[in-house]
Amino acid sequence: MITVNLEYVQDHLAELIDKAAQGDSFIIERGGKPLVKVTGWDSATHPTAKRTGFMRGQIQVPDDFDTMGSEEIVRLFEHGE
Repeated sequence: MITVNLEYVQDHLAELIDKAAQGDSFIIERGGKPLVKVTGWDSATHPTAKRTGFMRGQIQVPDDFDTMGSEEIVRLFEHGE
């Protein structure tokens, strides 16, 4: 694993990212002190999140969804029952 200073990273970012994606991690330092470790993404360990809308057409939201249970909620807050 290599250690590079911040100025080097600014000039060679694309090259360093390609190396990290291939498994060659690196550490970025500033003033001789390590700041961050950059590693490639392991998709087997970190699967991508499912996209919003993946169940489109499989469920139906009732028209009164925004007001469902509102009478009970008001009763609980106003009367404590």
